[in-house]
Amino acid sequence: MGRFEKLKELMKENPTDNFLRHALALEYIKAGDDEKAKNIFEEILNESPDYTGSYYHLAKLRANFLGFLNQKHPESFVKFTELQSNQNQFSAKEKSDVLVAVAR
Repeated sequence: MGRFEKLKELMKENPTDNFLRHALALEYIKAGDDEKAKNIFEEILNESPDYTGSYYHLAKLRANFLGFLNQKHPESFVKFTELQSNQNQFSAKEKSDVLVAVAR
């Protein structure tokens, strides 16, 4: 049984274990599924904001995406950075929606 399968099996017994979820997200990154990894890191941090290890990996995934966005869709990257600089008018959800819409 590989690491991914073993983690999935352990998660059945402990579905909210942050260490297991974090490790599973890292396996998704290795498998090339950044979106699943991002979702897991976000779930961890929404439920346990003090689980600091996930912040780094989530930020790295987002930075990689922004680099992609800048290369492939420079006009959308500019729009996103404008939203980022205007903290008072736009929520994090709205900013995230912009990224998701452009990524599709």
